[in-house]
Amino acid sequence: MAANRPAFLEELTRRHVWRVAIAYAVVAWLLLQVASVVLPTFGTPAWMLKALIVLFVLCFPVALILAWAFELTPEGVRRTESSDSPEARPAHAHRSAGQKINAVIIVVLVMAVALMGWRLYADHHPLAAPQFAARTAPAPASMAGAAMPGSRAAVNSAAPGSGASVSEKSVAVLPFANESGNKDERFFSDGLSDDLTNALSQFEGLKVISRNSAFQFRDSNDSSAVIGQKLGVAHLLEGSVQHAGDEVRITATLVSAADGSIIWSQRYDKPYKDLFALQDAITNAVAGALKAKLLTAPGAVVQSDRPPSGNLDAYAAYLRGLGGYKVLTPQAFRDAIAAFGEAIRLDPHYAAAYAQLSRMWTGLAAQFLSGSKAKQAYAEAAHAASTALALDPDLALAHLARANLLLTSDMNWKGAEAEAQRAVRLSPNDAYARFFLAGTLAPLGQTRRAVELVRQALQADPRHVNWYLWMSTYLSAQDRLDEAAEAVGTAIALQPGATGFHEQLTLIGILRGDARAALAAAQQEPDATYREIALTLAYQIGSDHAAADAALKKLIADHGDNAAYQIAQVYALRRDPDNTFKWLDRAWTSRDAGINYLLFDPLILRYRDDPRFAAFCKKVGLPTSTDAVAMR
Repeated sequence: MAANRPAFLEELTRRHVWRVAIAYAVVAWLLLQVASVVLPTFGTPAWMLKALIVLFVLCFPVALILAWAFELTPEGVRRTESSDSPEARPAHAHRSAGQKINAVIIVVLVMAVALMGWRLYADHHPLAAPQFAARTAPAPASMAGAAMPGSRAAVNSAAPGSGASVSEKSVAVLPFANESGNKDERFFSDGLSDDLTNALSQFEGLKVISRNSAFQFRDSNDSSAVIGQKLGVAHLLEGSVQHAGDEVRITATLVSAADGSIIWSQRYDKPYKDLFALQDAITNAVAGALKAKLLTAPGAVVQSDRPPSGNLDAYAAYLRGLGGYKVLTPQAFRDAIAAFGEAIRLDPHYAAAYAQLSRMWTGLAAQFLSGSKAKQAYAEAAHAASTALALDPDLALAHLARANLLLTSDMNWKGAEAEAQRAVRLSPNDAYARFFLAGTLAPLGQTRRAVELVRQALQADPRHVNWYLWMSTYLSAQDRLDEAAEAVGTAIALQPGATGFHEQLTLIGILRGDARAALAAAQQEPDATYREIALTLAYQIGSDHAAADAALKKLIADHGDNAAYQIAQVYALRRDPDNTFKWLDRAWTSRDAGINYLLFDPLILRYRDDPRFAAFCKKVGLPTSTDAVAMR
């Protein structure tokens, strides 16, 4: 047999079997690369690509057998004769056929190299890559804005996508594309994305990015690798929703953020009445692909914002109400209140709708109402929160609504903290619950704990602009000014021109004793009221005493009725304790939200050893101890 091997190999060469094998492998690889890009566009299931791979492998020996048995001649396909047969074609004819196969191989290899080059280019130049799945956009307003109107805040000293290692058990749900043909139906596709985010956050050890950050990539041209890096996740869940009458079509795809490869994909065509079952199926499939298990933390309870009756009309009204967090206007609040009211009418036992209704009434009262109208709105909020808790005592959202009300309306800091602590125990993966808990601990003088909680919250919501501002405030209270400047710098980079960011930079400049930097930052503050306050503060450490006096006089004339706390800060900066405490008393009388800052305000804390400070803390229900550092 050994003697026959060279002759056999020579025959393989003469019949072009080697060339056919190479050509087959290259063409199959190229087709699979194209299929991996094109098939997801049509919502094909993940097994389709695997089936193609199996098909190509099974056909490979068939191709080799055909190459051995047949040859292509000018007269057509005919059986290949052995080399010693009188009917065998001459050698030059076989060489000509071989050259044609070589040409085919070269052309296909050039196409393969071009495709590889394009994919490498697309990974580094996202605009070059077509996007075949939904990307995401704007953020809803946080409940913190309603809890502390007019106040500044801070979040995390580490910028998003800072290069930290990314856990394989991490995912962001990008907003599903609305393919219903009606832009007014987007609330429905967004609601599905919200529901999947909330459901996945119930799994142990699974990092799930909050809606606020994920939705900033709606319709983005960024590649999956760029989005994954910015959000700090290894996986992205994308998809589309088409709702028409009694039918719904949902396509969901879980991809690896690093290279966009598909891990799992499925299309569902079901009756609309099966919506919740569909959501559960997608959640379980994604969790299974990521090998995640439901929460087992002590005290944790699976959270849901679905109506207990399963009424889909009530759920649709609830989803419409969530749109009120996108635009902070009085009408948006009232529209959301009406939507949540409709959800409650359709399902009177809908605890989540009552909790959201409470949040909306609180936000409307805090930001846009005063006097008897504000009092009535707070009463509505209190009734809604109490009803939500009575219907579902284990609903974290209801406890957060109650905490928000206590902090905003009653300035009951300890009561708010207790409710926020309960919410975190019930839903330990809820980023907003952790952030809100920080917002109740800082007023009680626990700024170090507040920083840690906000840092944890930012892990799940790394592009929440306002939280970076809060982080800067808490860090400033600890005299960690470089980190504070970095945090507010991140906020400015994410949302240039937002209100209050440069006022915080002004305060950092003041704490550093840098009058020039403080004044420059104040002059860049876009909001007129915040700019006037920032300029007044900055002038106090400058050399122009006349300008400092004039600015304070103007601030009192313009905002003496609604900025009493800020005026107290100015007097503290001027080292005038008598007027500082005089204006603090006025702030308490008007229930100025600035009182929340008392125990982490470096300016006011200059007088923490003054007996009047302890007396004031006792009057407003605050402790006298704090881990914050007073301005020198």
